[in-house]
Amino acid sequence: MHQQDLERLKSFRYMDDDFMTVCLADNFEGVELILRIVLEFNVEIQREDAGADPKRARHNSSLLDAHILRPGDETEDIPDSYVIFITENDVMKGNQPIYPVERYVTVGQREGLFGDGSHIIYVNGKYRGNDEIGKLMHDFSCTNPDDMNYEALAKKARYFKQEEKGVAAMCKLMEDMRNEAAREAAQKAELKNARETAARMIKKGKMPLEEIAEYISLLSFEELKEIEAEVMQSA
Repeated sequence: MHQQDLERLKSFRYMDDDFMTVCLADNFEGVELILRIVLEFNVEIQREDAGADPKRARHNSSLLDAHILRPGDETEDIPDSYVIFITENDVMKGNQPIYPVERYVTVGQREGLFGDGSHIIYVNGKYRGNDEIGKLMHDFSCTNPDDMNYEALAKKARYFKQEEKGVAAMCKLMEDMRNEAAREAAQKAELKNARETAARMIKKGKMPLEEIAEYISLLSFEELKEIEAEVMQSA
């Protein structure tokens, strides 16, 4: 195990997406606890404020609907859907623990709930009130399982932070993540080099796109046409 991984593991919290994922993967008691406190919703942990914008919420709602509605189903049979963002900061800046988001119909001075069954909830991760939400948000930001309020969350965090098998599993996960990141970086670099090589070949004008495609198999013919258009535009 890398000492760096062990040090990093100490700082993990439920607010960190990957740690939350492993801690709740088969932790039904913990999931039920969260859903009960946050009114029984599907939950997404969104640590970065930039990823919790309203259009992201709209996108997630559409994904839920696409999953729920099967071919041949009637739209009136779609159950209500709930998207919850637990954000590290108070992105709504209203000093509230929870922000329900609903669609309304406005007719003149009157407003009525649209009633399409789509609901969005933002949970303020900075909230520390002396209630269940406050205690839950404390636990989400807590690095020491022994300081958590809810044992259903603490026991899994303790397993992955302190017990030999759990620590080994987390270190393996971190190693896999590093390897995946390295693969993605290598693929991006390879694609970048291929595009630069193709651009140079196109600029020389000595070879048609069909032949360039044979030399640079990483790029499709359509991609080569796009690069050619970019080269012509910058000429």
